[in-house]
Amino acid sequence: MTEGWVAVRVVTWNLWWRFGPWHERQKAIRSVLRELRPDLVGLQEVWAADGENLAEWLAGELGLHWTWAASPAPERWRRRIGDASVDIGAAVLSRWPVEETDVLRLPAPPELDDGRLALYARTGPAHFFTAHLTSAPSASAVRCQQAAALAEFARRDGPVIVTGDFNAEPEAEELRLFRRHFRDAWEEADPTAPSATWDWDPELPYTPDGPRQGARIDYVHLGGPTSVRDARRAGDRPVDGVWPSDHAAVVVDLLC
Repeated sequence: MTEGWVAVRVVTWNLWWRFGPWHERQKAIRSVLRELRPDLVGLQEVWAADGENLAEWLAGELGLHWTWAASPAPERWRRRIGDASVDIGAAVLSRWPVEETDVLRLPAPPELDDGRLALYARTGPAHFFTAHLTSAPSASAVRCQQAAALAEFARRDGPVIVTGDFNAEPEAEELRLFRRHFRDAWEEADPTAPSATWDWDPELPYTPDGPRQGARIDYVHLGGPTSVRDARRAGDRPVDGVWPSDHAAVVVDLLC
């Protein structure tokens, strides 16, 4: 290990909120994370309801610290499952105490605004962020605005780690814009490795029927003094017959 640097395992994962067999998926998600033993985790589509919070439960099961931010506009999400009591948000799990937090509501026009946000946590050796950009297929211009706002929000001195579901592939304009400010960890590891995090497997039951395209839309981006050692997918197979999410996780081992 480089003298004075800290080895950090980072995971980003969209947990597919309360869709599908969420009770069973919750346990599968825990199993994957327990096996990975991450130091920092960025989570999107995290649910909270009836005094329970998925991030809090995972943190307790894994012995991690946690923080989360609820969407300020969850109504469209709630209509999709017919339950007005469930919140959705983003969360950070950390091996270290969370010293500081902040939240940015990502810009979107009213017709697309479903409360997407970015969550910041100052924890351990890095400034850590997780975000969830809009998913509308034709909304690249909106994602460009969101990526620009996120890049400005994430400007910090020292090591910076920005995780999240960008809902766009690496060649999209929104990702090219973001890479002006932050490096794509996957490209610094092995860009030839299987990388699709959405619609990647013909057996995956949670995405629409039809030909599988496979897309890399989940990312770990880096700024400041950081060095990538490895990057790979996880959570991309069933656990005891249950697929954990409709997204695969991204795992990055780095020094910072």
